[in-house]
Amino acid sequence: MQEEILRLEKEFSQAIVKNDAEAVGRFLADDWIIIDPDGGIIDRARFLGVIKSGALTHEMMESDDARVRIYGNAAVVTALTATKCKFNGQVFTTQERATDVFMKQNGRWQCVLSHLTRFTTK
Repeated sequence: MQEEILRLEKEFSQAIVKNDAEAVGRFLADDWIIIDPDGGIIDRARFLGVIKSGALTHEMMESDDARVRIYGNAAVVTALTATKCKFNGQVFTTQERATDVFMKQNGRWQCVLSHLTRFTTK
C-alpha cells in the first residue's frame, strides 16, 4: 500500500508540473485545502483557478525523504520538496517540508489536505 501512495504522490506532482488543472483536480477531494508556508489557506477552487489561468505554473517539483504512514482509509505523506514555479510572472524556487493527507473514499485515494512548511538548512 505504501508503494501505491508513493506512486499517487508522484503522479500528483507530475500533474502539477504539467500545469494541468483538470489532472490536478482528480487528485483533490472537493473540500481539499492547502496551508501555505505563511499559514494562509487556499481552497481547491482558487488553487485550480490560478493553474487554469496560467497565473501559477510549475517548472519543477522534486521530492526527497518521503515517508508514508497508513491508518486504515487514511494516509499521511511527508517529504522534502523542491519546486521552481512562477506566480504572476515572478519566478520562485522553494524548499519545503510538505505533508499530504489522503483518504480512501469510494475505493479511490484523494488528497484532503496539503500543508507546506518552509525548510531552511541550518
